Amino acid sequence: MWDPVVRLFHWTLALGCIANLTVLRELKSVHRYVGYAILAAVAVRLVWGFVGAQHARFSDFTPTPRRLSGYLLALARGREPRYVGHNPAGALMMLALIALVSACGVTGWMMGLDAFWGLRWVETLHEALANTILVMAILHVLAALIESWRHRENLVLAMVTGLKRAPRGNDVCHAPAVD
Repeated sequence: MWDPVVRLFHWTLALGCIANLTVLRELKSVHRYVGYAILAAVAVRLVWGFVGAQHARFSDFTPTPRRLSGYLLALARGREPRYVGHNPAGALMMLALIALVSACGVTGWMMGLDAFWGLRWVETLHEALANTILVMAILHVLAALIESWRHRENLVLAMVTGLKRAPRGNDVCHAPAVD
């Protein structure tokens, strides 16, 4: 279900962000190269979002406002369907994290340029983006654990193996971006 490119992207992003937010925070040159590796992973994922496998494509999971609100209402009632790919809330989180990581990477790159060297607002923005990524990642992990429990499916293991339970009943296997 989750193809190798999606899984490699996910774990590269997760481990790279964890490393840069913790042990590599003060090791500037290593921090910088990990940041570049993360940006490269984002670039590959963006391309893969158009040419990759079905559930990797943005057209498979990018939610419309109507689909997102419908899903959130069903979630609030405890009646959300199980998705084989990204559910609308998970898709929104993924897109938000990609945008935040990209912006964080760009501001990190800017800090090394002569034009932005020493400008406090660039460093402040970079740190704010990194802290927002941390909060969003924690929410992402909590949501994955809750969804794993609610749908009786280990989503963390699925992101390692690439395998999820086949669709059945009211499960959603394909959610095109347009209504």
